[in-house]
Amino acid sequence: MADPGPSSTGALLAVEVVCRAEIWERIAGSHTALSAAARAAFAAAPARQESREVTLVLTDDREIRALNRTWRGKDSATNVLSFPAGESPSTMPGELRPLGDVVLAAETVCAEARDRGIPVADHAAHLIVHGTLHLLGFDHETDAEAERMEAVETKVLASLGIADPYAADAEVMP
Repeated sequence: MADPGPSSTGALLAVEVVCRAEIWERIAGSHTALSAAARAAFAAAPARQESREVTLVLTDDREIRALNRTWRGKDSATNVLSFPAGESPSTMPGELRPLGDVVLAAETVCAEARDRGIPVADHAAHLIVHGTLHLLGFDHETDAEAERMEAVETKVLASLGIADPYAADAEVMP
């Protein structure tokens, strides 16, 4: 597990990266960069009272399609899925409570980045930020929710040196 990074409230996010598809070793840059994206999203969210842990699962379209079918009833691959950990039983002092899992699909992420003319590593980082914010309670079901979530995403990505994916000349993520 990577070292946890601090949030603005002193709460930490420990990140574990699980690579389940070899293609990720060639396309998304370092696991350190993806971990930094998750930590930046955690730090930018409203005050966190406690440290948490998240798992980033780097997989392929086949696996994410099966997950999407099982958990969302949609028989298609998607770019990112977030699975909140839910409430966990009490933890021992100093033990981190799980936040959840963020799952990325390699082929879909690569195709979207290519179609948008952006680096795959930047798109993967954006999706990690997006998925982590979902775990923290953000959503985009209404226009107001989408505007709030996109504003936080844009701020986080800027802190990572990544261009605004919602700018007028960028395509909006599905």
